[in-house]
Amino acid sequence: MTGGPLPEGAVAPVVTLPDTHGASVTVGGTSASATLLVFVPFAFSRTCTAELTELQDGLEELRAAGVRVVAASCDPVFALRAWAEQDGYRFDLLSDFWPHGAAARAYGVFDDAQGFARRGSFLLDAGGVVRWTLVHPGGRARPFAAYREAVAGL
Repeated sequence: MTGGPLPEGAVAPVVTLPDTHGASVTVGGTSASATLLVFVPFAFSRTCTAELTELQDGLEELRAAGVRVVAASCDPVFALRAWAEQDGYRFDLLSDFWPHGAAARAYGVFDDAQGFARRGSFLLDAGGVVRWTLVHPGGRARPFAAYREAVAGL
């Protein structure tokens, strides 16, 4: 992993990635709301699917708290679109495919040896400052309760 994840209090890098339809979505910088950015290693994998399903189930709670949810992986746009359509995700899935892992590198969660994003989550305030970070090792899901607690602390 390159350098380690961004710490709380860091100014989040501004990244622009394509969503499941190829439209550019910017994360970081000043925005209208707080943003929960969740990096996942692989589309369609068991643990990643379980994590995003849990986010989907709690999406209205996060939105009611004023938080925009986006998930990113190094998978291509077409794989992410198929995943979103299959599982009914109603938040943006962003492709960090090319340049491969650039956003994950910027947030310090790209695994250079394996070529994918680690399970890193970042809660950014509306000013683009990292207010909370959570990184879990491969195969270990992040619990939704951690997101709920982080959002309550905004």
